[in-house]
Amino acid sequence: MTIKTVLSVLDVNRFDNDLKSAVDFCQAHDAHLTALVVSLCTAPPVGAYNVLSAVWLEDRQREIDALADKAASVRASLGSSETSYDVQEVYTESAWADQDIAERALYADLVLIGAQAASNEDLRRRVIDGALFQSPTPMLVNPGSKTIGPAPKAILVAWDSSDEAARAARQSIDFLRAADAVHVTLVDPFASSSANGEEPGADIAAFLARHGVHVDVDRIASGGRRVDEALRQHALDISADMIVMGAYNHPRLQQRLFGGVTRSMLEDSEIPLFLAR
Repeated sequence: MTIKTVLSVLDVNRFDNDLKSAVDFCQAHDAHLTALVVSLCTAPPVGAYNVLSAVWLEDRQREIDALADKAASVRASLGSSETSYDVQEVYTESAWADQDIAERALYADLVLIGAQAASNEDLRRRVIDGALFQSPTPMLVNPGSKTIGPAPKAILVAWDSSDEAARAARQSIDFLRAADAVHVTLVDPFASSSANGEEPGADIAAFLARHGVHVDVDRIASGGRRVDEALRQHALDISADMIVMGAYNHPRLQQRLFGGVTRSMLEDSEIPLFLAR
């Protein structure tokens, strides 16, 4: 995957650090930056109709005006950089935000979410539902302030022989090829002719090696821990700069009710997370 256009989703209330990280990322990859400033409109309060109409409309107008001011601030900031850019703004109902984001994700090679946007749980959920489930575009979540360079030194690829994991490996191939070490990691793997093969991880390692990727296969035991805990610990053990994984290998409703590896990794990982679906 060659990165030429990056869609950076910015929270209208907090975005300074995310914007700086997005600029640094695009400059490192010589990519165009589309800065998408998102404002989720306030839900109407419960009350008498005439009070509701007046108060709610005033609140909405204030939010729309604030969004315009923030977007102008983003344009001014980007105008002083050497980055190719455009700025878009979205004022949307929470229920429709995923569709609005998905429409813009169609025209990007990568959706970038910084720490400030990721900390807004509602916005993060809408970005995931939109970009991952309604567009073919992968997502890179950077929970910290450190810029993701063009060539991470060590990458952990979470492998479970699923379609999602295979798609994540393919879409992150430029990162993997540039890394010094790529650790294909399987938690409690078992040999199966229909999944992992007789030697779990060997097939995907051979595939990546043919693309010029330096691969190690790490088969680790959970030791009674959850899969996400085992992956995060192994990422620390190998000093990983990025984790690559397929997103939501189970129905989304099940994930929302009972958690899951993807949700836990998004909430608790301190390492940049490359996701594909």
